Amino acid sequence: MSHPKPDRNKVERWNRILKPYQGPDTRRSVLQLTGTAAAFLACWTLAYLSLDVHYALTLLLALPTAGFMMRLFMIQHDCGHGSFFRSRAARDWVGRVIGVLLLTPYDYWKRTHAYHHAHSGDLDFRGFGDVDTATVGEYLSWPWHRRLGYRLYRNPLVLFGIGPLYQFLIKHRYPWDIPRSWKQAWRSVWWTNLALVAVVVILGSTLGYTRFVMVQAPVQVLASSVGVWMFYVQHQFENTYWHRHDEWDYFDASLYGSSYLVLPRPLQWLTAHIGVHHVHHMSPRIPNYRLQRAHDENPEFHEVTRVRFRDTLRLVRLALWDEERRRLIGFRELRRLRRAA
Repeated sequence: MSHPKPDRNKVERWNRILKPYQGPDTRRSVLQLTGTAAAFLACWTLAYLSLDVHYALTLLLALPTAGFMMRLFMIQHDCGHGSFFRSRAARDWVGRVIGVLLLTPYDYWKRTHAYHHAHSGDLDFRGFGDVDTATVGEYLSWPWHRRLGYRLYRNPLVLFGIGPLYQFLIKHRYPWDIPRSWKQAWRSVWWTNLALVAVVVILGSTLGYTRFVMVQAPVQVLASSVGVWMFYVQHQFENTYWHRHDEWDYFDASLYGSSYLVLPRPLQWLTAHIGVHHVHHMSPRIPNYRLQRAHDENPEFHEVTRVRFRDTLRLVRLALWDEERRRLIGFRELRRLRRAA
């Protein structure tokens, strides 16, 4: 089942707007990659050396280290979209190497993430690369044990605590839900697992396994949890976009189903402008370092939902798509609506 074709004039109009920002600047990409990798290695080394001072200092240094790990993830993300280097071989191998550090098989992630972009906001194509979102009707039709499982899944402690660790440490080692026909994705899983074993053995033997884990564990926990939180708030807000397949539109889904996460400039830089998510979804071919300019220079992007950090505490309560009211609601609101009915 193919997606409905958007209006030709609409396609041409958006292509005119987006084209000037598309495609990589190789020099800028190389500088971003080398600078981020060097900063990550420097922070990780300082965190390791701080073990001889006090572990509290190690935990403090885990903050910038995790920040640069997230920035490396954004570079891998651009490689997966083909927007970081012109050479496919260059971007794929950079993505694979970074993927070992991030516990993320690059080719597997690239394919599932492409599915997310192609079907974001389509109620009939939920599955890969999304935060699982049920409709009110689906939730009410489920037996009690499935409702309980969904409520646990949407609990913030699970979504941003247990869930990220499960995803990166366990699910990425054996993603059982992808088809066997995805041969390149499966090869990526096995080669990444093998490389991880080699890296852990080498660093553990050289630095000491306990000391290695004491540095890497808090960095991994922070980077994974914050990364999932950012992905969540970029798509999960009250007036986000969800439509059935025959009403779905790619451009509307990109513009109204992705938020503009407004962060302080240092954090915006550290996260490689991924908060300008509506522009990224409109054209994944735009590299991260041009996203903000594309937003600023085109008033068409200024009508999107802006999300600030203080808003996120409210957004984590949302869990169900109300098809009748066309908005996300929480479990408490569902109870109120049912009592009122």
